[in-house]
Amino acid sequence: MVTNVLLILPLIIPGLAAVIMLFANKRPVFHRVTTTIASLMMVIVSIIIVRRVYNNGVLVTNIGDWPAPFGISVVYDMLSAMLVLTTSIILFFVTIYSFQSIGLERERYFYHPMMLFMIMGINGAFTTGDIFNMFVFFEVFLIASYVLLTIGSSRIQLREGFKYLIVNVISSNILVLGIGYLYSVVGSVNMADIQVKLANYDGNLSVITLIGAVIMFVFLTKAAIFPLYFWLPDSYNAPPIPILAAFGALLTKVGVYALMRTYSLFFSLDFNYISTFLVVLSILTIIIGSIGALASYDLKMVVIYNIIIAIGFIVIAVAMLDLDGMLGSIYYLIHDMIIKTALFLLVGFIIYRTGKVNAKEIHGLMSVHPVAGWFFFLAGLSLAGVPPFPGFFGKVYIVKSLFLNEYYISGIVILFSSLVILYSIMRLFIQVFFGAPADLEDLKPIKYDKLLFSAIGLVVVSIIFGLGADLLYPYFEFAAQTLTDPSIYSEYIMGVE
Repeated sequence: MVTNVLLILPLIIPGLAAVIMLFANKRPVFHRVTTTIASLMMVIVSIIIVRRVYNNGVLVTNIGDWPAPFGISVVYDMLSAMLVLTTSIILFFVTIYSFQSIGLERERYFYHPMMLFMIMGINGAFTTGDIFNMFVFFEVFLIASYVLLTIGSSRIQLREGFKYLIVNVISSNILVLGIGYLYSVVGSVNMADIQVKLANYDGNLSVITLIGAVIMFVFLTKAAIFPLYFWLPDSYNAPPIPILAAFGALLTKVGVYALMRTYSLFFSLDFNYISTFLVVLSILTIIIGSIGALASYDLKMVVIYNIIIAIGFIVIAVAMLDLDGMLGSIYYLIHDMIIKTALFLLVGFIIYRTGKVNAKEIHGLMSVHPVAGWFFFLAGLSLAGVPPFPGFFGKVYIVKSLFLNEYYISGIVILFSSLVILYSIMRLFIQVFFGAPADLEDLKPIKYDKLLFSAIGLVVVSIIFGLGADLLYPYFEFAAQTLTDPSIYSEYIMGVE
């Protein structure tokens, strides 16, 4: 089978653009133009891939024409295709936002190439067909994220970057250990091949459970679920807003994706035990995230703690491993990536304009920036899952799945925590945009057209996503079916050996 170049373009485009920028020159304008063109090309390519997966089913290409499970496979099911498209859209808006916020010095010192290397690693993790290459792509985007986290070298960035580095080095080593054990049992690292072999496995199930626990520990750490979330709040609070927005939207979601993929393919043999374990962790994650969001008036920290709440929502739905749960988790996952980026960009606009991060010190911005104010309001409603925003559809399916599986208390916690999310964001909205009108002389004289363009653009994408949820349902249903019926994902491997 000849390598399908279209399927590897989401890896080639960011990687090639980043290399060109590294070797060409340090002029910021050149970097901006190159990154913008690359992100637009990725959006177009991703849309084409989504349509082809919808029309033709799972798409596979083997690098170097070596057939699976011996060669390196790039596999697109609908979940992978939609995540690559969402990542590309987020990259485009974050890039535009960066023009007036990241600073010329960071741009000269390879901010844009590092962002593209990170996106290449993320796209690779979403689309690789074998678990060892998933580890490799994890390392690619983690190395780029280390640079992005510390670029600028402020004291807090270096301190939190070191903590972030230690956590990820340890978890990466544990992941290699788990993959090694898995290979020793099944003799393959191709995920489709592993699924086929484990489906017919008649050996010691306790060994498989132990391997599953090791690998799951790593992915739960990267997803920042309780009690493994400790590294996230301060690490994400350290870098500038564009980097924070990209981290908050994408990095934990790669951990969630890896959990969804491996959990559905490999480790459903002892389903009830693992499911209950994940439900308990998810509920504790939601509670901790809610406490953190309510306890702070720091604009960035409130949204950061809402990341942790969202992780709990998605993982608890994944734990159900049924069609409704997977539908809810995928709806909520993609919705959260979009709207969380928009909220971080809006929060960044407020911080750049006022020079303050504590909401209690800001008031009356509605008199100066009514458009920003009302889009912040819409973003808050979307984050909380108020209809017709897309978060609503995700929560409906999540709660439905929990009730059908008799996790009634968990379903009630989900519903109650939605009120916490709404309260935490609306409290900021009222505090920042209402009260005594802001004094123009107190506001920073910044250019904010591109800042608001990106934030408003993503809120509009979220609104379109919500209004078109019914039209998009067949795509989400297809993605969920791949997770609940792993043979759809693995059928390309059948008959190879």
